[in-house]
Amino acid sequence: MGQWRRRIHHHHHQYQFPRRIALPAAALLLLFLAVSLLSFSLPVPPLTGHLGLASSSRRSLGSSRSRRRPPNSSDGEMDGGFSDIRKNERAAPIDLWGSKLASNFYGCSNSSGKFLDSSVTTQPDRYLIIVTSGGLNQQRTGIVDAVVAARILNATLVVPKLDQRSFWKDSSNFSEIFDIDWFISFLAKDVNIIKEPPEKGGKTVKPFKMRVPRKCTPRCYLNRVLPAILKKHVIRMTKYDYRLSNKLDKDLQKLRCRVNYHALRFTDPIQELGEKLIKRMREKSRYFIALHLRFEPDMLAFSGCYFGGGEKEKRDLSSIRKRWKTLHINDPEKGRRQGRCPLTPEEVGLMLRALGYRSDVHIYVASGEIYGGEDTLAPLKLLFPNFHTKETLSTKEELTPFLTHSSRMAAIDFIVCDGSDAFVTNNNGNMAKILAGRRRYFGHKRTIMPIAKQLYPLFMNRANISWDAFSSQIQIVQKRFIGEPMEIMPGRGEFHANPAACICEKTDIKSLVELNSSSNRESVRSTEISKPIGEPTYPIYTDEEADRSDTEDDPAERGEMIEMEAEDDSLVRQEDSELEEILSD
Repeated sequence: MGQWRRRIHHHHHQYQFPRRIALPAAALLLLFLAVSLLSFSLPVPPLTGHLGLASSSRRSLGSSRSRRRPPNSSDGEMDGGFSDIRKNERAAPIDLWGSKLASNFYGCSNSSGKFLDSSVTTQPDRYLIIVTSGGLNQQRTGIVDAVVAARILNATLVVPKLDQRSFWKDSSNFSEIFDIDWFISFLAKDVNIIKEPPEKGGKTVKPFKMRVPRKCTPRCYLNRVLPAILKKHVIRMTKYDYRLSNKLDKDLQKLRCRVNYHALRFTDPIQELGEKLIKRMREKSRYFIALHLRFEPDMLAFSGCYFGGGEKEKRDLSSIRKRWKTLHINDPEKGRRQGRCPLTPEEVGLMLRALGYRSDVHIYVASGEIYGGEDTLAPLKLLFPNFHTKETLSTKEELTPFLTHSSRMAAIDFIVCDGSDAFVTNNNGNMAKILAGRRRYFGHKRTIMPIAKQLYPLFMNRANISWDAFSSQIQIVQKRFIGEPMEIMPGRGEFHANPAACICEKTDIKSLVELNSSSNRESVRSTEISKPIGEPTYPIYTDEEADRSDTEDDPAERGEMIEMEAEDDSLVRQEDSELEEILSD
């Protein structure tokens, strides 16, 4: 009569179930166990459980012993263990290797019918000589703007003289880095360019030295430089970087693009080695990431940030900072909160994994000397074991001709980064800006610029959230800064990073809206530009704000013309100039 009952003990309480319930429950339990065993047998990306991955970025430069501390160690540091990173790794909702919207846009830099041939516009006895400043990419911006300045002045441009005495100490001249004949011939219809300064009576004409304020507008050039060039005929402008406004008419902006994206070719030896390295990366994997790490000692010293290396790091970076009397360091933690500190290599790796890049992806790292060496790189290499540099990919014989020339070495990195499927930058220097703009122009190739200000709280809190939650938040922060079309409004930021005047949209806007809606689940009206979510790692100004902020602060703005007898820019303090050069690339 009595019904059989099953007794289950749980927390000292007794519960009884009828047989009709017990049997199905047992079946469900067996099914659950079977599914669990199957899930553990599924392949997952190989990722070591080394505690170095879990360590807070504040400890990532410490000793290997500190990185092996167990979770919740007594030092009070936050642990970001992500114990579920293996079982919860999943595909990201973004296309990791390209944009579905890219086919709706194309680079367009041809001049309009109103842009007259240089044979018509160039005036006799007007010559412009410029001396660039900084590293390779800062000098590149000067070369681009020099061509446009010559066009504004209707002057003949002398092939720009490269900076050979800056922090970078590279003795290379223009023709040793760029194809000088191609440069002159490609731009022949835009600007008349000659290789050497003009001569008179068999002697080189002594130029009149002057400087213009930064972000100088065309009107500024006509008001300040034109009177001097009419009187002196040969003008030499030194420290020529960012001396031309973002705010130009469309034809002049397109001229900028023709110079930057077409006229400036590297010499054959540089180009050939760069292409060899790209080919070797492709032999290893169909796709690869290029990372411009920027974690050199000088960069970290200037940032004023603390990266967890203890007293040794503080002593090392403090010693470097003493070179610059004008450098004032504020609260390091405040700098991180404001997004003014570069991510550590570990943080860059975690960001990429969170975006969906698997551990088997091959990464090419463009960088100088990494502060902390292999100890600093270890967490990144654990996240991405397929780690390559130009030194590991090339033979000693191939690299030797370039080793003593920092700009030529930088050019090799530039070529490989440009040829990558995804480019990741860890700062907003000139190389990052120029490559970001170039990759937009040539098809909106995936370009990831970390939003350090918004990533900071996620990294600091990562011990308290699951990998899935962390990954989701990273994707939300970064999804508008991955190189998609229209993610930056035209006219925002530096023109070199966002050459909107040189990017044209195909006319079938209906297909664009439908494609955008299906890929991002967000409809975009044909009359709107998508607004970016969050703030980038650098201040963004409108053209007018950028022009005003630079020219008002420049002492040269107060005078109509500044004659400079010294060979170098005497108005610029040496340590200030060096600071600029360190950060430039």
